[in-house]
Formats: sequence, C-alpha cells, structure tokens
Amino acid sequence: MMRIRTRETPSASFETLSRLAGIAREAGRTVMTFYGRPSGVEQKGSLGPVTDADRASHRIIVDALRNWDRTVPIVSEEDGVADYATRCRWTRFWLVDPLDGTKEFLNGDNDFTVNIALIERDQPVAGVVFAPAADIIYVAARGLGAWRHVGVGPAERLQSAPPRPGQALRVVESRSHRSEALDRFLETLPVAERVPVGSSLKFCRVAEGRADLYARMSPIMEWDTAAGDCIYRYSGAGAERPSPLRYNGPELRFPQFVIGVDASYLVQKVAS
Repeated sequence: MMRIRTRETPSASFETLSRLAGIAREAGRTVMTFYGRPSGVEQKGSLGPVTDADRASHRIIVDALRNWDRTVPIVSEEDGVADYATRCRWTRFWLVDPLDGTKEFLNGDNDFTVNIALIERDQPVAGVVFAPAADIIYVAARGLGAWRHVGVGPAERLQSAPPRPGQALRVVESRSHRSEALDRFLETLPVAERVPVGSSLKFCRVAEGRADLYARMSPIMEWDTAAGDCIYRYSGAGAERPSPLRYNGPELRFPQFVIGVDASYLVQKVAS
C-alpha cells in the first residue's frame, strides 16, 4: 500500500497518505518527548489547554506541509485563522490539529492524537490520525478506503457498517465532554455499552467496527473532527459511510453531530 512515487501536489492517493503518515509520525515523536513532563501549559479559553507539545507538533506539521506545496492553505488549531471572506474562496486546504486530546495528554492517558486532513470543497478527501502513545496510525482517502498500522505491523484495511435495526449500540463518547444533552439523546436508543474515549480516536473506533455510534451534543471545532471523520467515511465496506459534517464554515465549529447510524435508524427509534 505504501509505495512512494514523486508527486508534488497532495491528492487522494496512496503517495499522499504515505507522506502524511511520515509527517504525523515525526510530529508524534516530538509530542512524546513532552509526555509525562508537559511544559508551557496555558488555557485558551473555551478551546482548553495548550502546551509546548502542541506548539512543537504544529511547527513540524506546518513546515512539512508548506515545503510540500505552498499553494495549499493551512488551518491549524495553533495558529491564526484566515477570515471567512478569504477562506470561502478556497477550493482545498489542510485542516490540522497538532495535538488532539491535550487534556488526556496532560493526565497521562494514551488517547491523544496528531490529526491532519486534506479538505476539498467541504469534504475531507485524505487524512491521517496518529496515536503516538499507542503507536497506531490510521490513514484514509476517497476511493482508497481506510487503513490501520499497529506498530511496525502490516497495513490492515478497515471496514465498517451501520448497525441493524433494533440492534443494541456500542457508543463511544468524549472522555472530557460528557453532557446531559448526550444522556437525554441516548435515552431514546437501545444502548448496550458506553465507552469514554479521548480525541479523534472515537471516529476510529467506529471505523474499526469496535463501536456503532459516536454522538457529540456540544460544540466542537472542525480541526478536532476532520481527520477522524475521514477515517470513518472511507471505512465503508461497499460505499462511503454517511457523515453530516461539512467543512470550512464561517466559524469552523459544529454545534453537534451524530455518526455511525443511518438516519432511518434514528427516525425509527424516536418514532417508537
């Protein structure tokens, strides 16, 4: 899967995924040098904490993406964001979270990731999620499927499918953002298990088939979701998994979303 040929322009290709994986691994190795001894911790208002690990990862990723193709704009959590009047003219751009799950990182948990996604129009077409503490990397691209590498093991193709009507659901939810709104929403569904997971790994759990549903009932930024959403979308066995998320909005923020179950499943359960 990971043969590399020279290609200057990022695209939905195995070459792009190979290069993205290398960038994410380099950033992740740097993040791990701060693991267990974080420094430079600051609060960024509603966006939560930021550390020297976030900043170092940001620099590595942004430098690598600019050296790759300077014509593709970059939106990163750890940098100033162009205004919507400028962004709305973009046909594609990089959407980056250099360290997703900073709270988990600070708590010594393993559920933090490096996220990079290539957005075309309003859709992720290629992406990588790297969990450096677990040494697991996920990559996906439109038309190429979703893949997982564990350690130095071979690439494994991920395939997932929506739950059957009436099936009890395995739900992944935020480790740091559990809400009463989520509790009320899940009361309408047959839930077999609720598992707290940090960062974009919640999308990956659904893509792996280890969970059926991920619901977020509080606001979240686009850079938190893009790469994980990419892994989920292209994990479908026969077609793309449907996602309600559309990128490059005026505020780069989603109020809430549900992925993993078909709309017909939710309508049926609410009606019953």
